[in-house]
Amino acid sequence: MGTEGERLAPVLAAAPAADGEFEEITDADVEQVVALWRECGLTRPWNDPYADVADARAGGTSTVLVARSEGRVVATAMAGHDGHRGWLYYVAVAPDLQGTGLGRSAVVAAEAWLVARGARKVQLMVRTTNTDVLGFYARLGYTDQECTVLGRWVDQS
Repeated sequence: MGTEGERLAPVLAAAPAADGEFEEITDADVEQVVALWRECGLTRPWNDPYADVADARAGGTSTVLVARSEGRVVATAMAGHDGHRGWLYYVAVAPDLQGTGLGRSAVVAAEAWLVARGARKVQLMVRTTNTDVLGFYARLGYTDQECTVLGRWVDQS
């Protein structure tokens, strides 16, 4: 049967590209991206979304992908590769376009970006209060990894 990585790598590699509808974020997109994240309820007071965008753009192992329609940012996915796994963050679709397949395209584009950088597995975290999105991710093949995520803030002073 193989290892978990061996089972998942072909699935990710076979994921179709998003037909060019997603591109890496530009300076001109930042305000719209943050506004979309806020509109979709993805931001929290303790996470500065502008800093998250800047950090994602600062290195070669992460990015923010955006889809635009008529000059408007309508979907995003932040992708990062930690050297072991790929991670998805800030998957967002404008509320008036949810249910159109744009969310799936965002995930597929981010997965393709990560696979191109060596990811064999892609993971994401869903807040326990965001139960509405669990069915969406289940339909895309994401399953509970039966682990507990722990964290702590590091004093930056």
